[in-house]
Amino acid sequence: MQEIQDASLAPLTTFRIGGPATRLVTAVTDDEIVAVVREADAAGTPLLIIGGGSNLVIGDKGFDGTALRIATKGCTLDGTTLELAAGEIWSDAVARTVEAGLAGVECLAGIPGSAGATPIQNVGAYGQEVSGVITEVVAYDRRAEETVVVPNADCDFSYRHSRFKADPGRYVVLRVRLQLEDAGGLSAPLRYAETARALGVEPGDRVAVADAHDTVLKLRAGKGMVLDADDHDTWSAGSFFTNPILTDAEFEAFLVRVRDRLGADVGPPAFPDGEGRIKTSAAWLIDRAGFPKGYGEGPARISTKHTLALTNRGGATAEDLLALAREVVAGVREAFGVTLVNEPVTVGVTL
Repeated sequence: MQEIQDASLAPLTTFRIGGPATRLVTAVTDDEIVAVVREADAAGTPLLIIGGGSNLVIGDKGFDGTALRIATKGCTLDGTTLELAAGEIWSDAVARTVEAGLAGVECLAGIPGSAGATPIQNVGAYGQEVSGVITEVVAYDRRAEETVVVPNADCDFSYRHSRFKADPGRYVVLRVRLQLEDAGGLSAPLRYAETARALGVEPGDRVAVADAHDTVLKLRAGKGMVLDADDHDTWSAGSFFTNPILTDAEFEAFLVRVRDRLGADVGPPAFPDGEGRIKTSAAWLIDRAGFPKGYGEGPARISTKHTLALTNRGGATAEDLLALAREVVAGVREAFGVTLVNEPVTVGVTL
């Protein structure tokens, strides 16, 4: 276990933004994680959990407390059962399942961050979500002061949400267990139209699991969604906003705003999301509200590859980033009456 005083947190985030922590502790075992959490809780010290740092916006003043960096390792594949330590790099774990010819997470290739963060956000992309394969989450429950095993049915998974996100700070994920599929080297049925088109097949078809993985990686890279230190479009948290989910009535009001602004023949993206709810596209809203790729003049700008990503072009501060985010949120709300919600967790700042 390593401990550093007055430690810079910016290098631990994919935004490369954020002030220092009073104390930074790096834990490499589950027992070390639990010990640091218990120590902080007993002393009443604020605690910040950092995994891969791909979903964090840390304020310029930093964090007055203990920042706990989870660096545990462990990737055990037993048949079709996979157990990951929270500190495992998610994209590396996905690659290992593909090498083994197993299906279930191949379309979650290239997503930055650690395995322990995936159930919190119910990470998803290109037609797959981790909720579809997670069987159990092992976590330290700070309220009960014990390690618990939470089965999938009790994780309360929904779109970019979970039990762990609903009660922020209560649970510290230690391990994630997943059940994959042996489909003879084939992928899970493709659910995302863009992936199917790129592979020349129809939605619902299966392809070689490696082909699905590699195609998703290429699609993500083309949108600046695969980490590359030399590409400022990847100095981001990926999608900064979640796709809005509207009630039927809200969607009808939204549709009126769209047609008044863009013309009677314009129809926004619309995807059923359960009874009485419709999901639309945040990227579409941002672009149509007047914020195209590359928008901005300062060190924080919209990605040149994807309107959903806000990026650090070098030297940006948290306030630079949040000023851009607020401008986008206000512009979309004024244009379409829809309020975007940020996906990254903010520390010491608010949108």
